[in-house]
Amino acid sequence: MSKDWRARSVLACALLLATSLCAADATQDSMVFPGDSWEFVQKAELGQYGWDAEALDELTRFIADNSNTTGVVVAERGRVVYSFGDVAELSIIASVRKSILSILYGTWVEQGVIDLDATLAELGIDDVGGLLPIEKEATVEHLLTSRSGVYHPAANGGDHLADAPGRGSQRPGEYTLYSNWDFNAAGAVFEQLTGRNIYDEFDRQLAAPLQLEDWDRSLHSKSHNPTVSRYPAYHFYLSTRDMARIGHLMLNQGRWGGVDITSGEWAQRIVSTVTPLEKMNPARLRDRYFGYGYMWWVWDGPRATGPFEGAYTGRGSRGQWLTVFPKLQLVFAHKTKHAYRRNTSWKSWHGIIERLLEARGVTVSAPYPWQ
Repeated sequence: MSKDWRARSVLACALLLATSLCAADATQDSMVFPGDSWEFVQKAELGQYGWDAEALDELTRFIADNSNTTGVVVAERGRVVYSFGDVAELSIIASVRKSILSILYGTWVEQGVIDLDATLAELGIDDVGGLLPIEKEATVEHLLTSRSGVYHPAANGGDHLADAPGRGSQRPGEYTLYSNWDFNAAGAVFEQLTGRNIYDEFDRQLAAPLQLEDWDRSLHSKSHNPTVSRYPAYHFYLSTRDMARIGHLMLNQGRWGGVDITSGEWAQRIVSTVTPLEKMNPARLRDRYFGYGYMWWVWDGPRATGPFEGAYTGRGSRGQWLTVFPKLQLVFAHKTKHAYRRNTSWKSWHGIIERLLEARGVTVSAPYPWQ
């Protein structure tokens, strides 16, 4: 056997090995989309995907000892790498409902059915006791970004209305305040302009094409106090694993497999910063790390680096979070069932996030003021 032949043979084998490894890497790194059920990475395979199995075991112990978490699903590139609790259990997702509504808006905005520049006056939007003329100048976009300047009481609590300036003191579009009146009115405007019930539209746009495993339309109805406001809250009941599917859709900028559920432009728009961190209200929020988009909380400011660059989350009271880390191709869905007034604190949630990222080999730069 000639030296030249042997050299060519060794080179060919090396190339074949490299090709095999590249193919394995390509398979490992490829994006997948769950069908009837999620694809799970088995514990013995976690190392191949860059995860530390022992660190994930430590995460489980931390969750059990330090939170009231009832469900967690972590999906990387469409494969579940970690889960905790009953991920099929249906429970209220609280204010994550708002982030979902922002997705539903997309196709109707792009078809021209919903005009984001339409004012409340043009749409005939009023409320108990009447809105002020300046408040009626607010647009649909102002509702979606919580910049309406309308500080009318909402039919449900859980917002920053107690910190609101006086009625009529802020021009629409100039001052952000997290207000359930804006969000509930945005739901009413959606139904008014599309002629579609929010829950039926969720079923059509998201539940069916994403093949949600646990969706139950019969559980869903709106609630409100008509003596306070005309506009009800549109509560949603989802499982943790179905929340993760919605997060995976957003990670892929509105595309599911080969189909655009909502356009990439809209998916990117709603999680882009409209109100930067330094403009958030009340002022105490400016010491944290979120700006605000279209019903999504967006990491912003000096801490929006590393794994948090481009990251965003839907969040709801008592421990509901749907968080997307585009830099890591990672979705994190977290639930705390509203039973016996259970709550998972901010501190616990952030402890979970830190340990999750460490299990992926990502160190959170200290100090990081989890609050």
